[in-house]
Amino acid sequence: MAAVAVHQFAQCITCHAWSPDQSMVAFCPNNNEVHIYKLMQDKWEKVHVLQKHDQLVSGIDWSGTSNRIVSVSHDRNSYVWNQEGPEWVPTLVILRLNRAALCVQWSPKENKFAVGSGAKNVCICYYEGENNWWVSKVIRKKHNSSVTGVAWHPNNILLATTSTDGKCRVFSTFIKGVDARESKTGSSSDPKFGEQIVQLDLSSSWAFGVKWSPSGNTLAYVGHNSMIYFVDDVGPSPLAQNVAFRYLPLRDVLFISEKMVIGVGYDCNPMVFAVDKSGLWSFIRFLGERKESSSGPKSGSQFSEAFGKFYGQSRQGLSSDTVEPSKIQGAAHDNCINCIELLKQQGSKTKRFSTSGMDGKVVIWDLENQQDLGEYL
Repeated sequence: MAAVAVHQFAQCITCHAWSPDQSMVAFCPNNNEVHIYKLMQDKWEKVHVLQKHDQLVSGIDWSGTSNRIVSVSHDRNSYVWNQEGPEWVPTLVILRLNRAALCVQWSPKENKFAVGSGAKNVCICYYEGENNWWVSKVIRKKHNSSVTGVAWHPNNILLATTSTDGKCRVFSTFIKGVDARESKTGSSSDPKFGEQIVQLDLSSSWAFGVKWSPSGNTLAYVGHNSMIYFVDDVGPSPLAQNVAFRYLPLRDVLFISEKMVIGVGYDCNPMVFAVDKSGLWSFIRFLGERKESSSGPKSGSQFSEAFGKFYGQSRQGLSSDTVEPSKIQGAAHDNCINCIELLKQQGSKTKRFSTSGMDGKVVIWDLENQQDLGEYL
């Protein structure tokens, strides 16, 4: 089994992110707080609780170089947290939203970050030192529904978004005075801020998690119709293909390499997709163990199992701030996986990643010894 550690942190986890040295993990336990745990003598202990939001924290991202945490919430606010001594100090972000903030991600150079919202807008935020706050420029009137995912291209300028209007879009986010001109895409007629590069109408249902490949040559996103979409040569004439599978829909994706993608979602088990020599993507296998269905009527057994899980989990309160050493028992996740983050990167190859879900677990996965997947790493 590829799962090497299972950490039961809470009853439900909305999202999670890792510190640059991966010694700490920040997550939202399905409320208005951000909890930070640190590994101490083989045990995870709670070291900080970030309390500034009034409603559910819907997105967290931890910058890899500057060691800053950005959080967004359904309260329409965002904060950038800087560690000053033993405390984390929040800095205000001016979003100007009238609906919930749903997702957030730092840009590769960490000089700005993108926030997707239920207001059909995307906020591109950058620091203004004179007032000691983060201000935003807003991409308006491009989406017809909530923005569910954002992903930065490696060039720090292009931004891909997904929305519940079923579309994936790519925008230019060049901001004069923030981005260097040489970091732009190159031509003399470079697009201005907020200009739409391409709109992809591949999905007939809600579109969720979106990611770029390490090189930025391929874009992948998922739909609520149990399909995943791959797009090459993003621009006026993109090359697109879709992969349908007979399992439950996905919620997020992660490029492991240029040839392999991991998708996570309602099947509670990471799914591996890979591309062959002809350039065609396909579903390979589940990464973890598959649960065996119980005997008896299908609808009745599924209902009973779900009903039992609901009441069983509601009684399993975790009152301790210390998480015991992890043990792997059967399938790693028991409920929908809603977040996937990379853990260890070697050049353009990711060997370890983590997932979190509605079962309150953070699971670490290792692809080092997956021999049948070696050709795609």
